[in-house]
Amino acid sequence: MNRYVVYVISIFTIWNISSTSTVKASTEDEVRTKAEELQLRMDYYVRYQEILIPWYYLAAIDQYERNIQDVRPDIPKKESVVAIQFSDEYWSGVLNPMKNDMVPLSIKFFGGMGLDGNGDGLADKNDDEDVLLAMVMYLNGYGISEEDFKLALWDYYKNEQAVIQIMDIVKLYQKFGTIDLDTHTFPVALEYEFSYGNTWGANRGWGGRRTHEGIDIYARYGTPVLTASYGVIEVMGWNEFGGWRIGIRDNHNSYHYYAHLESFEEGLQEGDIVKTGQVIGYVGSTGYGKEGTTGKFPPHLHYGIYKFNGRTEFAFNPYPSLLKWEKEAKKIKSSK
Repeated sequence: MNRYVVYVISIFTIWNISSTSTVKASTEDEVRTKAEELQLRMDYYVRYQEILIPWYYLAAIDQYERNIQDVRPDIPKKESVVAIQFSDEYWSGVLNPMKNDMVPLSIKFFGGMGLDGNGDGLADKNDDEDVLLAMVMYLNGYGISEEDFKLALWDYYKNEQAVIQIMDIVKLYQKFGTIDLDTHTFPVALEYEFSYGNTWGANRGWGGRRTHEGIDIYARYGTPVLTASYGVIEVMGWNEFGGWRIGIRDNHNSYHYYAHLESFEEGLQEGDIVKTGQVIGYVGSTGYGKEGTTGKFPPHLHYGIYKFNGRTEFAFNPYPSLLKWEKEAKKIKSSK
């Protein structure tokens, strides 16, 4: 079918859907629960499947944009249901003298990406429906396969890590069929003895002077290690510092690092999708040497979290989160 015809049909479909099921953008005086906010997002995502874009593609891009805005002060945070935002040049066209142009015909004339998604005659980059339609049509221009989607992401972000992390989010949303994947838990089984303190930033000497980018949770050999979040296993194997370790990426661009393991849970491998509280390995004392080195320090889990901000990845102190997750996990356990 001619691409222009597909474009027209797609626009008409979106307008038709919008006229019968309009989702209102958030306002300053409107307070929603988290569940209501997530449902509003899902309502947006699923309607665009009418034009062959899987909902989890849009949801993953939107979540990635939200994640970046949360940690980048140089990027304005979009206060709306949908976090996706375009620059004036991208929306209106590089040569368009009207940087905030909302007229679809002039935007198209200057090669801009902006579209009218709700049928009000305006292409407003601050309107959620207009923004989502613009992103949908951009993706449609590449095709509907996974490889097409990856190429579209690369051309848009020009960043390999952005593509990888958006694809991780896609896998999570597709696997569990929801965007509500923010449940966390303490990474060591509560049935076993353990202890920890705020060891973040402590000096470390092996392999050169450095600071400790994590929290040490001391426990006996063989104590089950649990994944603190939903995620995708990005890295699994030996590291001379961390010994046997697993790195898991969640849907918030956070990389959860579990190190010094005695062994991995049988059957796990890189690329696997895990859910909160799943056993991924067992406490040990491996590391600080060639593969198989063990016993250079007491058994413990080194747990760290790294955040990707669209440019670089940085570590931050997980101690407050661990205190919170331990308290919540104990409360859940006591209520059973």
